Amino acid sequence: MSFGGLPTCQAPTLPFLRTLTRHARVPLRAFEEASRQANGELVRLNMGPFRPYLVTHPDHVQHVLKTNQPNYLRAGMFWDPLGPLLGQGILSDGAGWTASRSILQPMFTARYVDSLTQRMAEIVTDLIDTIVVPGRPIDIADTISALVHPVIVRLFLGSTISDTDIERLAPAYDTGVTARSIRLLLPFVPQRFPLPGDSAFRQAIRTIDEVVYPRIRYAKARGEHENDLVSLLCQARKGETDADRLIRDDMVAIHGAATETSVTALTWVWPVLDAHPEIASKVYEEIERVVGTGPVTMAHLPGLTYLRMFLDELVRLYPPGWILPRTAVRTDTIGGVEIPAGSTVVLSPFLTQRLPAFWDRPLEFDPERFAPGNGRGRHRYAYFPFAAGPHSCLGPRLFTMEALLLIAGILCRYRPVLHADGPVLPRLASTLRPATGLSMTLVPAGRG
Repeated sequence: MSFGGLPTCQAPTLPFLRTLTRHARVPLRAFEEASRQANGELVRLNMGPFRPYLVTHPDHVQHVLKTNQPNYLRAGMFWDPLGPLLGQGILSDGAGWTASRSILQPMFTARYVDSLTQRMAEIVTDLIDTIVVPGRPIDIADTISALVHPVIVRLFLGSTISDTDIERLAPAYDTGVTARSIRLLLPFVPQRFPLPGDSAFRQAIRTIDEVVYPRIRYAKARGEHENDLVSLLCQARKGETDADRLIRDDMVAIHGAATETSVTALTWVWPVLDAHPEIASKVYEEIERVVGTGPVTMAHLPGLTYLRMFLDELVRLYPPGWILPRTAVRTDTIGGVEIPAGSTVVLSPFLTQRLPAFWDRPLEFDPERFAPGNGRGRHRYAYFPFAAGPHSCLGPRLFTMEALLLIAGILCRYRPVLHADGPVLPRLASTLRPATGLSMTLVPAGRG
């Protein structure tokens, strides 16, 4: 069969199950090995009855995410297990996604996000004062979650939500994105067959719904047009059939994406600083010079240029959304390889952003890659930590503002002392999380 007059071929198949067995402790290493063997070419991963296509070359990523994007739906592997959590809104596809995108996009413009930044800075400062306890070990993921979730909830769900409900939401979202991780590797197992984590996943959804639906009813009963996500969604969906569910799906998806992206990325900050003391010194020096002893405000952000470069490099090597599967609607050809209708293609910023053909010293952490002018000539789709094309994430600017405020807010006052016996490795989850139990102690920053 041919496409556009060009001959097509079959992709080679890699024995992925065997590789996965060798890397049972760190399954992402199996994906890295497969990417090295593929060397940018399309390959199939033999996962028993399931054989997805691994897509890593930026040209091929561009084809899937932009050039022929309508042919590749967010369905199947990864998406189906999370469907009951994410719903049919902004993180779905088709008509539901189109409607949600048109409603939500104005809420994530640079102007709107900037209007939230000073309020965000005030919330971050208050939370650091309340939550951070210097001088004793703290669980990094739990602490970052306790800082990030209230920020997003206060900004998006309004100021009247109770602290008790915020405290319920954070662990529920955490369970929601991790409990079904095993289904990432077993997508051929029907949903009706129980697997470990399914029960905890369902309970997490119940908890989230118990918090979110009353917020919707309250906003509708209040009838006022407030400047928070739930109020804006209620106004936009007024009179629609099944409006409450549609509002719920977008609230949960946006809240979940915003918090999960930030928590995951910001959890990696501390082991990276520990592993690269020279880079850490540059980060500390800039924060001391720009922010002083704090508190950090919106006015400080333009001066944090090295910290912004640090963040860009952080999400190159540790992109929170490490895997982006798609399902082909119709038969297509990518790089001369025929992709039959119904096939799964697996894209991964984690793998593409480590390709030696497109990145010098790809495994080395170097923020200077993102110094002004250094990205000139880089393939647009060699770097897509927040996806790309029509389905690109709405919130990169929100993430950057929040991350700068939180990191600078902590480091203008404290220095981290990591507690780890060796390299910090990622674990299998829907997002690229470090191993559980990672801890550190924050000590007061010495001022010479």
